[in-house]
Amino acid sequence: MKVFDSTTKKIFLASWVSINQAETSDHKVTQLNRSVSKVYRDILQPLRHRVDSIQVRDRQLAHRLCKLIPSQCPFERDVKLFGKTLLHIPPMCKLNPLYDEVVGLRFRALCYLADECGEDVSQYC
Repeated sequence: MKVFDSTTKKIFLASWVSINQAETSDHKVTQLNRSVSKVYRDILQPLRHRVDSIQVRDRQLAHRLCKLIPSQCPFERDVKLFGKTLLHIPPMCKLNPLYDEVVGLRFRALCYLADECGEDVSQYC
């Protein structure tokens, strides 16, 4: 059983970063991972909360949001030359750390226009 435990620790540590097993313990590595991810989340959390707390209760605001926030990533492209695809640029919107919140805001605006105002929102899709 000891052979298995030490082997898995070496594989786990060697798979991402080379760390001397004698100098570190599992507790220190776990603590380091938690502190790094906690700092990253804490930086963006107030901004995410602020975007999520925007309530759409105005028709003009809802129209503006639907026009400003695209339904598809505008950066995704196929670069073609003489009808042949040379290069495909993937959608980079998901790299945006606020992507989910902005898309949720657009969805709330569309729902407001459809449910409360009774408008046809197919023009924004």
